[in-house]
Amino acid sequence: MVPKEDTGNRRVNVLGAKIVGSEPDLVWQRTNGKVDAGMLLQFVCVRLAGLGGGAAVLDVAADGLGIDVIPVWERRRPCTIVLDNASAHVAKAFKGRRRRLAKIGVELFYLPPYSPELNDIELVWRQAKYQDYPQRTQTSTDAIGEAVDRAMLRQRDRIRRTASSFTQPLRPFECGSP
Repeated sequence: MVPKEDTGNRRVNVLGAKIVGSEPDLVWQRTNGKVDAGMLLQFVCVRLAGLGGGAAVLDVAADGLGIDVIPVWERRRPCTIVLDNASAHVAKAFKGRRRRLAKIGVELFYLPPYSPELNDIELVWRQAKYQDYPQRTQTSTDAIGEAVDRAMLRQRDRIRRTASSFTQPLRPFECGSP
């Protein structure tokens, strides 16, 4: 079989987000088939917001069930998620859930293409695609998935190394004696 990129049924979709703050990271998840708004909402709820039950428990997490039963759930620190797909913002899956996500500390934003803020986010994906995934041809879906996973791990490690260099204490300037 001749290796090819992106032939029928030989594609691995990746949902991913760059998390910034005191512990920057790259969070991703391989998916099968086409990525839709429902998958995206589930990814936001489980992998980024930290809701174990996903979108199904979002209403309970945001409103609670009475003072003594289940209190309102809230992230330890706020989370901002930038979705650069306009169709996700108007999809039924997200309708009415934006307010609920905000109540638990997760804000959703949309950045139109070519916005300066989006450049920082897209840089992560460009590096993963062109630097960390140099062999663009594979013979099976599993091989593509493994290559994408390796590329994303390398990119995640790069983000962590960059972040740790900013948090290291500066060495005092040493002057030589005259």
